[in-house]
Amino acid sequence: MAHDSTPKGSIEIVKIEDAQPNSEARLWIQQYPLLKDKSEEELAALNKAVLRKLDWKFLPCITLMLLMNYLDRINVSNARLAGMQSDLHMTDVQWSAGISLFYVGYIISQVPGNVIISKSSPRVIMPCIMLAWSFVTIAMPAAKSPWAFMLCRFLVGVTEGPFLPVVALMTSSWYTKEESPLRMGIWHAGNIISNVFSGLLSAGILTNMDGIAGLHAWQWFLLLEGIASILVALTGFWLLPNFPNNTGTYFFTEEEQQMSQYRALKSAGGKSEDDEGDMWGGVMLAIRDPFTWFFAGMHFALIIAQSFKDFFPSIMATLGFGKVETYLVQAPPYLIAYFVTLAVSWSSGRMLEHCWHIIGSISMTLIGAVIMISTLNVGARYFSLILLCSGPFVGLNIQLSWETTVVPRPRTKRAALIAIANCVSSISHWFSPYFFLRSQEPRYQMGGGIIIAGCGLTIVFSLLAKYWATRKNKVIEREEERTGEVTTWRYAT
Repeated sequence: MAHDSTPKGSIEIVKIEDAQPNSEARLWIQQYPLLKDKSEEELAALNKAVLRKLDWKFLPCITLMLLMNYLDRINVSNARLAGMQSDLHMTDVQWSAGISLFYVGYIISQVPGNVIISKSSPRVIMPCIMLAWSFVTIAMPAAKSPWAFMLCRFLVGVTEGPFLPVVALMTSSWYTKEESPLRMGIWHAGNIISNVFSGLLSAGILTNMDGIAGLHAWQWFLLLEGIASILVALTGFWLLPNFPNNTGTYFFTEEEQQMSQYRALKSAGGKSEDDEGDMWGGVMLAIRDPFTWFFAGMHFALIIAQSFKDFFPSIMATLGFGKVETYLVQAPPYLIAYFVTLAVSWSSGRMLEHCWHIIGSISMTLIGAVIMISTLNVGARYFSLILLCSGPFVGLNIQLSWETTVVPRPRTKRAALIAIANCVSSISHWFSPYFFLRSQEPRYQMGGGIIIAGCGLTIVFSLLAKYWATRKNKVIEREEERTGEVTTWRYAT
């Protein structure tokens, strides 16, 4: 069955818990025999029970899994400071090639992985994916050459590729559009907090474990992170659900299960997620939708603006602190970014607005990049690093929420859109590491320049997405005037 690539509406103005009974809602709820005879008060209580269970089981689990995912992705940055690059006799170009090869593997697996998982059981597949990259991380300390390092990073990229897109897909399936920005902010903050933990763990492990059992400190660092990641992965088999239409009573009662399906149906304007279309039909729908390419460009630009992340310890080292202090002072900028992300994400969900929230946050990063390349004053440069961290993490989180809002159904199309946008954005990692070579220290002018370019492109693509959504809303309004039928549905801006 063919689907229009632009569904009638993509954002419900009235919150589920605040909505008054209406003919559409009464019609939709008739599909659920355990709900149709309940009062509004009983439905509200059941809705809260579903949300509470999601917030206390699903959300902490994926947040912790993503924390380990990001730790695994950036662990080589601090291992580099502890001598990994010199121990493996790698040049700057070889090191940057290893960083880039991670994203080659990452790109290869994203679209097929996310689309396949959207039709299967994430409860089983996601922990298995995590176990796979953990085993590769544990094997990395055995690397003896630049080529071994590059191979390991490529394999880590292949295994990690589908993970973040699936988490975004699941969050948009389980939470309503009003709820998802803050929840995405909470688990996306794992990206931010991982940098805090990485610095603190580095201070503890990389400065105290060198030479134990004949291993370098960076080898212990990778081993211990891999083991911790395995332990976290095992919890996923018990704490993760599948999707609202195929999660059994191991996670919800029968009433809660039907309420979770009703929430998803109502949030999508009556479009069921039980899953329309074939697996690759959703990919073609996403490819033909202009929204896909606006968000892919936006994600690409945001990742360029965030390109400093893999080199943050090296940039921090140019401030002149000692080795232990360099590890420790990485934490405050990311802690500040964590709270900024939660606050701005909450505001975006409450106001149901995305474009100006992204532009406002990425402007902080632009200012930070200008300061970083303009002065060698330690205080000013540290402040610039706080601004660098605060912007792109907020922008990425709101962009994920925005793209899953404007393309609610079918699930395979939404899965493809998320993966395509993430895939396109990862291309930036093939070239951005070469803008942060050690020859650029201490100002990293080329690195600052590419961050500024990423901020500018983010603003452009945000405005394009807003323009397209506004244009489609005007089409809806003209149709209302023509038919006299009023709808509460609009595309998110």
